[in-house]
Amino acid sequence: MDLIPKPDQVVAAASNVAQKLLYGGLADLRRMPRTLIDEGMLRQVYHYRPAGRAKEDGDPVLLVTPLAAPSTCFDLRRGCSLVEHLVTEGHPTYVVEYGEVSFKDRNLGMEHWIDEVVPEAIRQASAHAGGRPVHVIGWSLGGIFLTLALADNPDLPVASTTLLGSPFDVSKVPMIAPLRPLASFADRPILGTAGLGPVTRIYQMAGGAPKPLVRWAFQLSAAQKLFTKPLVQLTNLDDTEFLAQIEAVDDFTANMIAYPGRTFGQLYHRFFKTNDLKYGYFEFGDRRIEVKDLDKPVLVFGGADDGIAPAACVRAVVPLLTGSPEVRFEVVPGGHLGMLTGRSARETTWKIIDAWIDRWSDSAPTRSTQQPARKTARKAGQKAGQKKQGTKKGRPGATDADGIGAHPNRRYGSGGSRSLAP
Repeated sequence: MDLIPKPDQVVAAASNVAQKLLYGGLADLRRMPRTLIDEGMLRQVYHYRPAGRAKEDGDPVLLVTPLAAPSTCFDLRRGCSLVEHLVTEGHPTYVVEYGEVSFKDRNLGMEHWIDEVVPEAIRQASAHAGGRPVHVIGWSLGGIFLTLALADNPDLPVASTTLLGSPFDVSKVPMIAPLRPLASFADRPILGTAGLGPVTRIYQMAGGAPKPLVRWAFQLSAAQKLFTKPLVQLTNLDDTEFLAQIEAVDDFTANMIAYPGRTFGQLYHRFFKTNDLKYGYFEFGDRRIEVKDLDKPVLVFGGADDGIAPAACVRAVVPLLTGSPEVRFEVVPGGHLGMLTGRSARETTWKIIDAWIDRWSDSAPTRSTQQPARKTARKAGQKAGQKKQGTKKGRPGATDADGIGAHPNRRYGSGGSRSLAP
């Protein structure tokens, strides 16, 4: 809004304030209708019902949520919902979520999600879609669960993989990097606690990370925005879309879920303190999962303004995926959540995902050979404002250049990609 508001801005601002105060808000928070098709311990798999008379003639897609986050990350609000977009495009669309985590779940480790939850969700989505391979999309920690599950289960019916904002090198997270050297010192064993440090002792006693702590940590990652939020809202009172997006994000944040104790401990010790994923593996006792064993095509997204998982932190997975037939990396506008479901995601992230799914799709009748599939993918890429590119398929570890910065005319892609430190 201008310093001296114009009459139309005053009218719009007054209307927005009235809508907020008298009618409950500006955001359309209706969730896309869905049906439960499978459930187990901390696992619910839902199928989103087709909109109106739309036909599900596209390839199936499964969305993998991160632990502690509600599945509304994929269905934030109408108009900014990846679910709505995929359903409208005709894809049989599924999501796996985990329900409420309680103290009784404190002994569950990451193995539960990697060995049981994610693989079973993929199998159930594929079976529900007639046995077709599934395009799986994981956001944040959901992408890490997905990566490790696929590396450990090469026979899962997966057509392609997409990782959004999944942190594989926490040393490149400015908010975390200065704290890592202090972790070992601060968590030195306390006498009389069986060799446990104070941090370990606290999360074990609490049974994990409770919901208020998870919510606070997410908000802390955007501390600057949190402190300036009232002023930003005031100066944008005439912008209905902007205010609606803030409402939707607040609703998402208010519904964070707890971390089980053992899982939180694994993330703290193996992920935060020792940064194992940077080196391409994750260990559970004597068991070791290698990222290089993932043999599906992988599309990786980094957010240009992501404070939780900066693009350089996400990009660290690219050279580790040596077993993949194709790896692509893209930098898109937005923060950790905004890159997935922000207002600009409709013209950036989602269109790239559309082209990627089309590239690895088996639903079109003309795709009996590799060559027609490449032609179809090129058309989809041109729709998204991409140039044709010559990509070498079938070579393990191909990465668009191997793929990074492959689209020089896309302002949100190549420039950001090239500027990242190796």
